[in-house]
This record gives sequence, structure tokens and C-alpha cells, in this order.
Amino acid sequence: MYFCASMAKKYNQVFFDLDHTLWDFETNSHETLHDLYIEMKLNEKATNDFEHFHQTYHHHNNIYWDRFRKGYINREELRWKRMWRTLVDYKITDEVLAKQMSERYLEILPTKTHLFPHCMDVLNYLHEKAYPMHLITNGFETTQHQKIKNSKIDVFFKEVITSEQAGIMKPHAAIFEYALTKTNAEASSAIMIGDTLEVDILGANNAGIDSAYFNPAQPPTSDIKPTYILESLLDLKNIL
Repeated sequence: MYFCASMAKKYNQVFFDLDHTLWDFETNSHETLHDLYIEMKLNEKATNDFEHFHQTYHHHNNIYWDRFRKGYINREELRWKRMWRTLVDYKITDEVLAKQMSERYLEILPTKTHLFPHCMDVLNYLHEKAYPMHLITNGFETTQHQKIKNSKIDVFFKEVITSEQAGIMKPHAAIFEYALTKTNAEASSAIMIGDTLEVDILGANNAGIDSAYFNPAQPPTSDIKPTYILESLLDLKNIL
């Protein structure tokens, strides 16, 4: 089932977000942090409750990503300060340890390969229908390419546009305009699929691109209106 604000139309280019849309970031990050927790003996240094540690990191990660998107901190600060602030909650003020954790987290994370249900089915379906597919992601260049390669979905995408490459982040219209130029696409015949209203959907709206919102855990309640709402990735078959 899907909702659309207008009649479905023909699209010539398909843009996807990666994390939380195709690549199951929460599951992969949870596994990565658990590996890190064991490797760095954080059960002895911080807490023997891993789930509490994970929730603490998740909380600070969201805060630092928001600051990064707004331009208050740079990429390197995001990477290690989210770890440092997590440790501080356990009365550990070890900057060296925080930076070691940051490095290992980014080494382990892209080796994880959990995808959302029906991801491969939908990508194969779109590939068979000869849709040019691309990614627009706020993630880091090297990490994102490793993720899609290790997950064996790299073969589906003609262009992978990262904020690091474009020099600007979603939801700014400029990264979508950069993506349109790079793929020789027209805004009027493109569609963006993503999980975050304030980032993917707002950005696509700002660039004049139709959007499909996929986030069953958070039904849209804001003033940001997607063209379509997906309950499952399979709903894309009703649009494309």
C-alpha cells in the first residue's frame, strides 16, 4: 500500500538514500558497537550493561550528527567526540581511547551487510526495468562505498553522491542539483527515496524532485509532505 499526493507518473532516474533506507544502519551499528565493546573491554572500563552503553552512544551520536549537519562541527569532531561524550557519561575522560574507538568503529561498520527487507528484490526489479539508479547520502565517501560493496549492492548504482564529494549535505537543494547534473537527470522526471523527512524529503522538495518516504517506525506528522509514503520497499513496485 502507498499514498501519493498526485497521480503516479513516469520517472527516468531513481535516487536512493543509503542508511536507514536500504542498508540497515541500526542493526549494523548495533553489531559494530558490540564488537567494539568486547574488543576494547568496555565492560570493565565503562559498564557491564551493553544495551545501556549502546543507548548512551545512540543518544550522543544523534546529537553530534545534528550538529554536523548544521555545520557546527567538522567530520573529524563528529567521529571521535560522539565516542568521547559517551565515555564521559561513564566518568571516563580518555580522548585517546575515544579516538581509538572511533577508528575501529569506522573500520568495522562497513563490513556489516544487513539490508532492509525486500531491498534486493526491489533493486533487482528496478534493474530489470532498466531504471538508472543512484545514491545520495550524507555518509562519508570511503565508508559508504565500502558498505555498498560489502553488501553486494554496488552493482545497481551508476553514481554514488556523498556529501563529502559534493561539499554540501542534504537537505540543501544544492546536493540534489549536483546529483541531477552528475547524472544528466531532470528534476521533473526524478524521484528520491529516503527515510528522513527533514533531510531526504525536504531536500528533494526544495530541489523540485518527487519523493517517497520510507520509515514505517515514524509515520509523517510534520508539514514536510512527501509525494509518496511507503510502508515497505515493495511499495515502489506500485510507483515504478
